[in-house]
Amino acid sequence: MLWSLMKIVLFVAAVAGLAFGAGLLMESEGGVRVAVASTEFTLGPLESVIAALVLLLLMWVLLKLVSLVIAILRFMSGDETALSRWWGRNQERRGFDALSDGMMALASGEGRLAMTKAARAERYLKRPELTNLLTAQAAEMTGDRKKAEETYKKLLADDRTRFVGIRGIMKQKLADGDTDTALKLAEKAFALKPKHEETQDVLLKLQADNHDWKGARKTLGAKLRHGALPRDVHRRRDAVLALSEARDLIEKDATIERREAAIEANKLSPDLVPAAVMAADQYITDGKPRYAARILKKAWAATPHPDLAAAFARIEPGETPAARIKRFREITRIKPDHPETRMLLAELNIAAEDFTAARAALGDLAETDPTARTLTIMAAVERGSGAEDPVVKGYLARALTAPRGPQWVCGNCHAVNFDWEPVCDNCGAFDSLSWTRPARERMAMPAGAEMLPLIVGKPEPKPEVEVEEAETVEHETASGTEEPDETEAGAPANTPERPSEQEEEKTGSTMR
Repeated sequence: MLWSLMKIVLFVAAVAGLAFGAGLLMESEGGVRVAVASTEFTLGPLESVIAALVLLLLMWVLLKLVSLVIAILRFMSGDETALSRWWGRNQERRGFDALSDGMMALASGEGRLAMTKAARAERYLKRPELTNLLTAQAAEMTGDRKKAEETYKKLLADDRTRFVGIRGIMKQKLADGDTDTALKLAEKAFALKPKHEETQDVLLKLQADNHDWKGARKTLGAKLRHGALPRDVHRRRDAVLALSEARDLIEKDATIERREAAIEANKLSPDLVPAAVMAADQYITDGKPRYAARILKKAWAATPHPDLAAAFARIEPGETPAARIKRFREITRIKPDHPETRMLLAELNIAAEDFTAARAALGDLAETDPTARTLTIMAAVERGSGAEDPVVKGYLARALTAPRGPQWVCGNCHAVNFDWEPVCDNCGAFDSLSWTRPARERMAMPAGAEMLPLIVGKPEPKPEVEVEEAETVEHETASGTEEPDETEAGAPANTPERPSEQEEEKTGSTMR
């Protein structure tokens, strides 16, 4: 408020002073005489003041014109001037406008327009680290692989854009299937930016595909150090890599190294079934059955699996079926209600020809969880118990279309793999297989296959001629097939002799 009042007072005082000075100038006599050649000009006081002001204005205009001429000359010679700065700001504005339009075109899927805008932005900006990247991505969008690769190579010349160039060429080589070159480029990109998570994943996958397990374990350790991987996941995947290294050493017959790698893989992840089986086999080879049994029991407590039972059977390969049932109590009492435990007990009792115990062990699995394996076991139990042909054939027919139960399923693409592998056979995902039921378990069978249990389940008349011929046929196993050397748990499957040889012959032909 006070400052506003002071400004008003000063303005009034200035106006009053000018008015007073103008009045004095008008009342004064004399003036200024100017002689130019033979002409004289006499100016009064007021006219003299006006002439002085006009002269000052003309001098200012003249100086500005001289400055302009000097600036133009300096601009033309390449020196930085106000005019060059104005020109540069104008060019920069146009360049960034073109760059922005190019990015919008790229996001909209207009690759050719993006390349045009990128070329215009480069003409104005002279910033290849920005425009080349836009050009490369636009060229990839339009399918001009050659242009994109050339542009990515230009990015290699600048330290600020070298990583982007290497990554772009690496992705192109991966698309072309040139994994060897892509692996080398991934290693260079990882050396430039070890914290880059995508580069870590690509390098890890390429190393795993190339069976470079030691290099893959180093890359996995880098992911852990840079916080890109939880510690428990790191231990699991490190165990997978150690197991893969041990499996490769089997082919090279590196016995000591293989044994150490297998045991290390099991220590890193005791619940990894293949690692437990391989470590147990190594201990069995070394004559340490107690260590092998301990590993298998720990793995069974986490994930009951047929391979674990088979490995447990290999600890004592020559034992009798009764002794095997007794020894297997160490495993079967861990998870007695698990379906795998019940099927294992049923198979062991079938091998011991105790079909009543086998039926009791299997329980109602054939009805509550009808898989191909439970139905096949039930068919063997019925055959061993003396059931009629239609009953056995009915179970076997149902097994044809029944789900296959837990299998090695990829968590990424949900494909079923025949055996465990560190990398999925279908999608190439690393450490994605788990022992579980597929999303779609039922087998795709021809139309009408669901009627098989009803068709084969009908009793048929038995001609006397066939009965007489059947007396010369050798008896077969309780399941109707040739006698296997071992059950799935590794136990020998011995079956009793049947009173009706004709039924044996019919069941055997059906299962075959």
